[in-house]
Amino acid sequence: MTGRPWWAANELLAFLLEVAALGFLFWWASGLTDHWATGLLLGCAVLAAAVTLWGLFAAPRARFRLPLAGVLLVKALVLGGGACALYGVGHPVAAAVMGAVVVANTALAETFRRRPGPAGQG
Repeated sequence: MTGRPWWAANELLAFLLEVAALGFLFWWASGLTDHWATGLLLGCAVLAAAVTLWGLFAAPRARFRLPLAGVLLVKALVLGGGACALYGVGHPVAAAVMGAVVVANTALAETFRRRPGPAGQG
């Protein structure tokens, strides 16, 4: 599993997991109340908090560069929070699958980012 195609596929998967986690967080938060307007407001607030946290500390072009442990903590909060949110809306198996895929994807991503590629590969 070396080379640019694996890296690109893993980065695409990472992006899709990030978007899914944000969607799951919104879904969960908006269902915490019976009133639709309050649910919408709560969902937007949780979504805004997650997007802000990600953009400041975990995005590839994050405003603040944290050490690896800090980036992994933010990823655990947002992506793990997405898996927990999926569990919270009643999908425990899907939540477990998402959690496992997030862990594998993050481990591969960090491995790919820290290991220099072979000369001439790309």
